[in-house]
Amino acid sequence: MANAVTFNDISLSIGDTIAVDYKIKEADDKERIQQFEGILIKIRGASEPTRMITVRKISKSGIGVERIIPLHSPFIASIKVIKESDFNKARAYFIRDLSLKNTRQKLYTTKIRK
Repeated sequence: MANAVTFNDISLSIGDTIAVDYKIKEADDKERIQQFEGILIKIRGASEPTRMITVRKISKSGIGVERIIPLHSPFIASIKVIKESDFNKARAYFIRDLSLKNTRQKLYTTKIRK
């Protein structure tokens, strides 16, 4: 699959719903883990140290939020695949214009081929 990448033996591909646990440093040497769960819309970078992913989620107020995450970052605690998709394109930019319901219909319904 050309639009897939592996991270710690986990295969990530475009359209998958993933949860990224990201370490955030706060004041006085405190650290907490924040989870960012959304749809993987872009994989960028030719080599392993330069590889980055773009994850998009819809916030509670209905606004789309995208986050660019370098896979080689020491702040990534873990990445989990919540739901796998059958999407075949290299980028999923079209979901920026869709509602959450329409996005689910486009990415996660299996199409019957005749």
